[in-house]
Amino acid sequence: MARERATALLLDLDGVLRRFDPAVAAGVEREYGLADGVLTEIAMQWGRLQPVLTGQVSHADWVSSVADALAEPAGGPDQARAAVEQWQRYRGEVDTTVLDFVREVRGAGIKVGLATNATDLLDADLATLGLTGELDVVVNSSTLGVHKPAPEYFQAACVALATPPARVLFVDDEDWAVRGARAAGLSAHRWGGHTDLRYLRAALNY
Repeated sequence: MARERATALLLDLDGVLRRFDPAVAAGVEREYGLADGVLTEIAMQWGRLQPVLTGQVSHADWVSSVADALAEPAGGPDQARAAVEQWQRYRGEVDTTVLDFVREVRGAGIKVGLATNATDLLDADLATLGLTGELDVVVNSSTLGVHKPAPEYFQAACVALATPPARVLFVDDEDWAVRGARAAGLSAHRWGGHTDLRYLRAALNY
C-alpha cells in the first residue's frame, strides 16, 4: 500500500541546516596542546550529553563539565576553561542551499519544522545564525525533556506541526534518527547532501 503524500517537512539542524567546520575545534586543540578530537570526544560522552539534551542541566553547566574534564590535559582549570570557551564561541554556519529550500517549501504552503537534540542555547543559536522566523515550529529536546529517536519526541513534533505522522517527511543525517522516525510512523530520509533536494521536492510534490 502506497504511503500518503507528505504535507509537512521536519528537518534536523546539525548536519542538515547547520554545518560545523571541524578546523575550528582542531585549531583550538592545537593552540592549547590538546589531543586531536578531544573536545568533541569529551563533550559527546553520553553520560555528559544526555542530561543537557533533556533539559536536566543547562548548556552552561554542560560546558563547565567539559572544562573540568579537560583540566589535566590542558594544564590546569584556567587553560581548560579558556579552551572550551573559545571552542564554544563558534556556533557553526547555515547551509544556505538548504535554507533556500526551506524558504521554497514554506512558500509553497508546506509547514517546515526543525527537529533537533539541542540545549537551552538553541534559541540564541538560531538568532545568531539568522534563522529566527525561518521555520514554522522548533522542536527542541531540552524543552521537551525527551530526545530523538524516542517515539515521544516524534509524536510531539507531529503535534507541533498539526500534522499526522504519516503525512510528515523527516530528514536527518543520522541513521538512528531516521530509523526512530520511521518506527514512529513518519516518512524519513537520510540526508546525504544537496543532491537529495530533488528527491525531497518530489516527495513533497509541490
